[in-house]
Amino acid sequence: MSIFREHKSNADRSAADRKRHKEKIDKAIKEGIRDVIADESIIGQDGKKKIKIPVKGIKEYHFVYGDNEKNQKTGSAGDKKIKRGQVLRKGGQKQKAQGKKGSDKAGEEYYDVEVTLDELAEYLFQDLELPDLEKKRFRLIKSHKPKRSGFRKKGMRSRLSKKETIKRKIRRKKMAIASGAFDPDSGERFPFHEDDLKYKHTKLKPQENNSAVIFFVMDVSGSMGKDKKYMARSFYFLLYQFLRYKYDNVEVVFISHSTDAKEVNEDDFFKRGTMGGTLMSSALQLTKDIISKRYHPSSWNIYTFYSGDGENWSFDDDKTVELFRELKELSQMICYAEIDPTAFPNENAYGILSKSFNYNQSEATKLWKKLSPLAGEGFKRIRMTKPEHIWPS
Repeated sequence: MSIFREHKSNADRSAADRKRHKEKIDKAIKEGIRDVIADESIIGQDGKKKIKIPVKGIKEYHFVYGDNEKNQKTGSAGDKKIKRGQVLRKGGQKQKAQGKKGSDKAGEEYYDVEVTLDELAEYLFQDLELPDLEKKRFRLIKSHKPKRSGFRKKGMRSRLSKKETIKRKIRRKKMAIASGAFDPDSGERFPFHEDDLKYKHTKLKPQENNSAVIFFVMDVSGSMGKDKKYMARSFYFLLYQFLRYKYDNVEVVFISHSTDAKEVNEDDFFKRGTMGGTLMSSALQLTKDIISKRYHPSSWNIYTFYSGDGENWSFDDDKTVELFRELKELSQMICYAEIDPTAFPNENAYGILSKSFNYNQSEATKLWKKLSPLAGEGFKRIRMTKPEHIWPS
């Protein structure tokens, strides 16, 4: 009977600490994601931009000196006598607060960890994928999946290849017999050797996947005040970081609009705005035209994301709803993200325009209701009222 002998290598004593450190960073990012996303300085920056995230220090258990009270035996039960083996109850009821008072004990330690936007994206999006990618012809995107890539001499016990290990032992045994180093008739056992062990090795390899194009459409008109534009750009920035991290060949089209729409580059999309009225149909029509010219639905997975405050000229609403319906038929998914017009009551971006044209702000919210028949599979509606809603959306 052959026996495997366990060969212990020098254990990495700091592995557990590194694991706990990474878990704390993961937790800190998840807890502070709203603050990270709401930081205006990260919008439109490249992946090398560094962000500071506060992380709680890792406390190590250690012994401390007690108060050395007289007649105190075991535990901390005051003047009561404690018997060996007695189970101590939890501390008594907390005293009522006596007002705010600073503690004389050391506060909880925090330290800042610097991560780049690329590293932040890796923490946030490692388990996410584009929804409902369908098989399309001609064009391809790349994702990565682990595939077997030969064998190694060292590895985890669970990846030990018994077949390859036995083959190496047999080969070594034949060589030993041929050289006279081992006599098969001697009755001695020919044992396994550490050099016989072979472990399966996996490697991340690019996998051809389906092609996809993402349309980012944003209202940059006068009704979109500074805070609204900031929220819309934050929403798109998060989506864009996900695409940059997860896929190599996904194409992104940026469209901004007021009364007229135009295709812009990434920098202009995240940083520039205009003054004027709003005609949503202009942006949706341009999106449809670009799809017909460059991204035929039979060859591309199409995703459309629209963001604005929902304020649109009432005569344009029906045309807008119809274009949303047509784009829904062309897209795997279309998302309408509305920044609540009442979220920033002090922002009256229309100013003179509102009075001159007798624009009724309450009519803008009617578009949300008119789009309700489209809501469901393939069409999502989102409402955001403050930056904290961006990440859950």
